[in-house]
Amino acid sequence: MDIGIPKEIRPFEFRVGLSPAGVEMLIQNGHQVYVEHEAGIGAGFDDQEYESAGARISYSSDEVFGRADLLLKVARPTMRELEWLRPGSAVAGLLHLASSRRDKVDVLLEKKITSIAYEQIELADHSLPVLRPFSEVGGSMTATIAARFLQANRGGKGILLGGVPGVPPAEVVILGSGVVGVTATKAFLGLGAHVTVISNDLMGLQRLHERHPGVVTMLSTARNIEKATSYADVVVGAVLVSSQRSPVLITRKMVQKMKPRSVIIDVSIDEGGCVETSRPTTHELPTYVEEGVIHYCVPNMPSVVARTATHAFVNAAMPYILELANKGVDDAIKADPSLEMGINTHKGKLVHLTLLAAGNNGLE
Repeated sequence: MDIGIPKEIRPFEFRVGLSPAGVEMLIQNGHQVYVEHEAGIGAGFDDQEYESAGARISYSSDEVFGRADLLLKVARPTMRELEWLRPGSAVAGLLHLASSRRDKVDVLLEKKITSIAYEQIELADHSLPVLRPFSEVGGSMTATIAARFLQANRGGKGILLGGVPGVPPAEVVILGSGVVGVTATKAFLGLGAHVTVISNDLMGLQRLHERHPGVVTMLSTARNIEKATSYADVVVGAVLVSSQRSPVLITRKMVQKMKPRSVIIDVSIDEGGCVETSRPTTHELPTYVEEGVIHYCVPNMPSVVARTATHAFVNAAMPYILELANKGVDDAIKADPSLEMGINTHKGKLVHLTLLAAGNNGLE
C-alpha cells in the first residue's frame, strides 16, 4: 500500500502523522511511504531520519496526497487538503466531525473517502486507545497552563497554585473523571493545589477518591457545578461524549458568578466546548477575557509538545495503522470492531452510528 505523510498546514500544528520509527515498521511490512519535505520538523524529525527509515521524501503536497491510498494526518483536513485527496482513498486523523462544517463532510462523501477518526476508535470496554495519549498530554498540561495564567503579569489573580505556609493553595475544579480529568487531577495535586472533581460517573469518582483521598468529589448536577465554580480559582473542562459535541455544563450565568480574574481551561473545545462562553483560540493568542474570567480554549493543546505527543500517539495508533495497511481498508474494518467504530464515511456514505442517527444535523 502507498501511504502518505503530509506536512500539517494548520497554524501552530507541530505534530506529524507518523514518526520515523512508525515509517520503518511500515517499510518492513512491504509498504511504500511518501513523506512530505519537513513534515516532521516541528516534532524534531528531519527528512534524513525518514529517508533512513525507508521513506521517499516528496517536495509536493499534491504528490503526497495524490499517491496515498492511505493518508496519515493529525489535524483534520482543511478544505484545500480535502480537494487534494484522491477519490476512493482513505484518510486517518483526529477528525472531530461532530464539530466540523457540513461542507467538509460533503466533500468526503462526494469523493467516496474512507475517513478514520482516531478519537473514535473504541475498545469493548468503551475506552479510546488512540485518543488516550493525547488526553494524557492535554491533562498534564492544564496545571502548568493554569499556573502561568494565574500570574498577575498574565492578567490572573496572582495566586501560586500550591500556596505557601500560612497561605492556602488555589482552588481547582475539574469537570470530568475520564483520562483528561484524572491526569489533570494528578498534575494539579503535584503542584499542591486543592482539587474538586465533578462527574456523572460515580464509579470514576470512587476510583479517584481511592487513589487520591484528599480530592473532593461531587456528582455532576447544575447545583453542584454552580456552587463549585463560584469559589474556583481554576476550572478545567474535561468533558467528552464520544462522537458528539460536548454538552454545555457551565452556563454564562455560572461564569458571571465566578471570581474575577479566575481561569477557565476548556479542554473540551475540540468537540465544541463545555462552557457557554468558550470559543476556540490559538497558541499565538491562547486566552481572552469574558465576564471578567480568563478563558484558555486552544483546540490542539498537545501540538506545542509535538515530539512527546507524536511518539505517544504513534505507540497507540500503530497497531491500527498496520492493520489498515496489511489487510487493506475494507478487510481491516470488517476484522476489527474497534477500528470500525472510528469509521465516519465510507464509499460515499455516512456510516458512524452516532452521526448517522443524528442525520449529521449536529455538524456546524
